[in-house]
Order: sequence, then C-alpha cells, then structure tokens
Amino acid sequence: MKRITIVALGLISAVVATSVSAASGNAAKGKEKSATCVACHGADGNSPTAMFPRIAGQHEDYLNQALKSYKNGTRKNEVMKGIVAPLSAQDMADLAAYFSSQKGLEIKR
Repeated sequence: MKRITIVALGLISAVVATSVSAASGNAAKGKEKSATCVACHGADGNSPTAMFPRIAGQHEDYLNQALKSYKNGTRKNEVMKGIVAPLSAQDMADLAAYFSSQKGLEIKR
C-alpha cells in the first residue's frame, strides 16, 4: 500500500509540473509576439484610450485565461476572437507573461 501511494504521488507531481511548465510564459517572447496587441492596448499594455482595456500589470494567469476564453468563445468579442484564433497555448502564455510584467496604472491616494 505504501509503495502504491508513493508511485501515485510521483505521478501526480509529474502531471502538475508538466501543467505548470506548459502554462509558463516567456515575457521576452511575448514582447516579440505583441505587435498585433499594440494597436489597441498600447506598446506596454497601457492603452492610450478608454475604448480599450489597460492590460499592463494584470495577473499573468488572468490574462492567459482571458485569451483562452476569447479563443474558445466563452468570452464574446469578435475582434479578440479573430486575433487569438491563430495563437497557440504557448503564444498566449508568452503574451500574458509580457503584459503582466509591465507597469500598470497606479492610483495615488
């Protein structure tokens, strides 16, 4: 029984490690892939207009999930759906890593 538990824990650890590493983005690669995003969200994710959301400084997992949701249709926006359609899971992770690493809007009180 003890041996089965150890093997099961090893398998679970391997699956979790694979999931985490597959979802990890590379900010430098994300910057290279962000040319399409710049038109609406700005070069660093701080959109110059209120028409488009500021994505700089958002949590990486939030941005990655948002991109996935646009791609699978859970989030409805025809422009974003068209933009994310050709992106791979790694592309989306890289973009999320890049924009999350940028300095977002600061509110001073």
